[in-house]
Amino acid sequence: MPKKIFFLIAFILFAGAGTCWGNDQRTALELVENAFDYWRGVSSVARFKMTIHRPDFERSMVMKGWTKGRSDALFFVEEPAKDAGNGTLKKGREMWSYNPKINRAIKLPPSMMSQSWLGSDFSNDDLAKSDQILEDYDHTIIASEYLEDHKVYTIESIARETAPVVWGKQVLQVREDYILMRQQFYDEDMVLVKEMVSEDLVQYSDRLFPRLWTMRSLDKEDRFTLLEYLELSFNEELEDRLFTLASLKSRRR
Repeated sequence: MPKKIFFLIAFILFAGAGTCWGNDQRTALELVENAFDYWRGVSSVARFKMTIHRPDFERSMVMKGWTKGRSDALFFVEEPAKDAGNGTLKKGREMWSYNPKINRAIKLPPSMMSQSWLGSDFSNDDLAKSDQILEDYDHTIIASEYLEDHKVYTIESIARETAPVVWGKQVLQVREDYILMRQQFYDEDMVLVKEMVSEDLVQYSDRLFPRLWTMRSLDKEDRFTLLEYLELSFNEELEDRLFTLASLKSRRR
C-alpha cells in the first residue's frame, strides 16, 4: 500500500476515534444526569428500612424521606423509639442535623458531608442523593456490555482539581434506561473504599426502581448497610416550605 494512502487511512481512523471519544464524553455526562434525575424524580416520598451490619452487632431503623429537584432533601427517623425524630435537611450544598433530645438544629460543615450518617456506611451526601458528582467531576464512558438484555454503561468520574470533594474518583454502572446499578467510591489515592449496589427491581408508581441498596465498606471486613424501600412514590406535589429549618424542627414523627 502506498505510504500516502496508508497515512490518509490512519488519519481518518484516528480522527473518527477522536470524534467518538468526544461524543462519549457528552453522552457520559448525560447518562449520569439522567441516572440521578431518574433516581430522584421531580420529587419523591419514601419510607425505608436501614440495617447496619457490623461483625459484632446489627441494628435497624425505619426512616421517612422527601426529595425535590436535584439538591433538596429531608429525612427523619421513625423507629426505633430512642432515635425517632432525628432529622436531616439538605438545601443545595448546605445540610443541617436535628436532634429532638436537645431540640436543636446544627449546620454541618462541608467536611462532615462525607461522614457516616447515624453510624451507617451511607454518608450524609449519600443519604441526600447529592448532585455534587454532576458539578465537580468529569465523566467518561470506559466500557459497555449487555446484562439481562439491557446495555449497561460503565462511567468513570474524575474529580476536578479544585473541586471541594472527598472522593478522587467514582465509577458508576448505569443501565440504558438510566437505572443506577453500581457506584464505587475511590479516595484521593485512587484506592477503592466502598461501593453501593442496587438489586431487586420493582415497579414504583411510574418507574422500575431497585428495592434494595447495599453500601459496603471495602477497607474493613464484614461491614455494610442495607437500605430496603418499604414505600416509594415519585413526582408528588411538595411545597418548598417542607425543605426549611422550621419544618426540620417541627416534624418530629
